[in-house]
Amino acid sequence: MPGKGKRKGRSQPRGKKQKKPEVDILSPAAMLNLYYIAHNVAGCLHLRGFRWPGATKSKKGKNKT
Repeated sequence: MPGKGKRKGRSQPRGKKQKKPEVDILSPAAMLNLYYIAHNVAGCLHLRGFRWPGATKSKKGKNKT
């Protein structure tokens, strides 16, 4: 089948990892995004990675019907 070969692309040299840029979660752009996706403070913290021990884990790929 055409198009089912190995992809050739640029790869990073082994041993060197690019540093992820440090993101300010309190920047105006981040706050605007959070305003539209979070419903309350607990949801805000959960989305930003500050989870608490009793929090339920969300199931990825759950189908809604």
